[in-house]
Amino acid sequence: MKYGFDNDKYVRIQSEHIKERIEQFKGKLYMELGGKLFDDYHASRVVPGFQPDSKLKMLQKLVDSAEIIIVISAFDIEKNKIRQDLGITYDEDVLRLRTEFLNRGFQVDNVVITHYNGQSSADAYRRRLESKGIKAHFHYLIEGYPNNVELIDSDEGFGKDDFVETTKPLVIVTAPGPGSGKMAVCLSQCYNEHRRGVEAGYAKFETFPVWNMPLKHPVNIAYESATADLDDVNMIDPFHLEAYGKTTVNYNRDIEIFPVLNAIFEGIYGESPYKSPTDMGVNMAGFCISDDEECCEASKQEIIRRYYNALCSMADGKNNDTEVKKIALLMRQMKLTTVYRKPTVVAKERQELDNAPCAAIELSDGTLISSGTSDLMGPSAALVLNAIKHLAGIDHDAKLIPQDMIEPIMRLKTSFLHGSNPRLHTDEVLVALAVVSQHDENCRKALDCLPLLDGCQVHATTMLSEVDRKMFKKLGCGVSYDPVRE
Repeated sequence: MKYGFDNDKYVRIQSEHIKERIEQFKGKLYMELGGKLFDDYHASRVVPGFQPDSKLKMLQKLVDSAEIIIVISAFDIEKNKIRQDLGITYDEDVLRLRTEFLNRGFQVDNVVITHYNGQSSADAYRRRLESKGIKAHFHYLIEGYPNNVELIDSDEGFGKDDFVETTKPLVIVTAPGPGSGKMAVCLSQCYNEHRRGVEAGYAKFETFPVWNMPLKHPVNIAYESATADLDDVNMIDPFHLEAYGKTTVNYNRDIEIFPVLNAIFEGIYGESPYKSPTDMGVNMAGFCISDDEECCEASKQEIIRRYYNALCSMADGKNNDTEVKKIALLMRQMKLTTVYRKPTVVAKERQELDNAPCAAIELSDGTLISSGTSDLMGPSAALVLNAIKHLAGIDHDAKLIPQDMIEPIMRLKTSFLHGSNPRLHTDEVLVALAVVSQHDENCRKALDCLPLLDGCQVHATTMLSEVDRKMFKKLGCGVSYDPVRE
């Protein structure tokens, strides 16, 4: 992978900046954590060098002075909302997140259930949490939130919420996904801390959009493509421009809500500590770009990849064409077409020749390798084999896995496991390769080249199975595919 981001610098200066913000508020800060913490693959794709768990590593530098509150909406509990990337419900993900945090040394004593209005499912979930020794709290629906400031800043508004007792200077407020009510929890805690004589502060930690990069920079456009289903739009922060005469980037929801937040702050403190939405943020990622050209290229690939994702989601009936049209418009603004993604062109050219599903990969040195479909394996499995053979300097025609080893696996899948597709998936091929590598030098050399696929771009002419999608993700490949079923 070619790097465009200094991860070590990011971990260092980001933690230092958060410490400064804690000191600004006299030693008590509620920090809303947006985006993914353990597995931020979007960030690692658009700014190569950013590690998927960079934010977690950064926060671990603050572990002794931090505790975590996990937030979940009663609406999401009631709907059994599922986190699409993991395939688990939000209420299960709360427990997963807590375990992950505890394993890394963080204090996680509290869960807040927001938007509570007497839902029986929320009551049951609270009992479940308490049976596990987890303190559960209700934050209530406030009529007219967020615009009814007079009610919000009152005993019948934030004053009605369960107060969460915290002991550390930094309280990180996170959630399984968007719309959980993280900001409201932070503000409610600030209000109730103030009533108890503690002047706690609020800050927002979100990686995108990058506030100190241009509005139309590919990194920021890639963020818009990633949130096309949420109707997020990057905008110049007018409040920051007016207050400081400097152009910064934020997104529409924070800009639209800022006047209301200002009023809420004034109701709590008497005056607002911030002059703009940008002021509220603590993100330092923009200062850690080491190769802007590399990040621009990676972001363009991500925009096209998101376009294909939206097309496939529409083909699956998961969304309408609104998301597709929005990303298509972003591509037009960037003067991008799918042809810019080279493996897309190569895969489609090979499919025209083979008249069967094909795939292609662009390696880090620009080499393009393709694969087709055979009786033994699908295009994804064949592509991985072709790529690592090339990287290991093994002749393309060399057979790494004996056919007499593949056939029993195929028979197992169809005859005993009642599968309809006998061809080997990528995980099955790699397991077979690992077995043979014990006594075959070529197989060992090929396996050793797997890490070199990290950061490579892949395209397939057919919708991939979940197994193949996950395998490419584990290998670090940016993968796209046509909205066509085999």
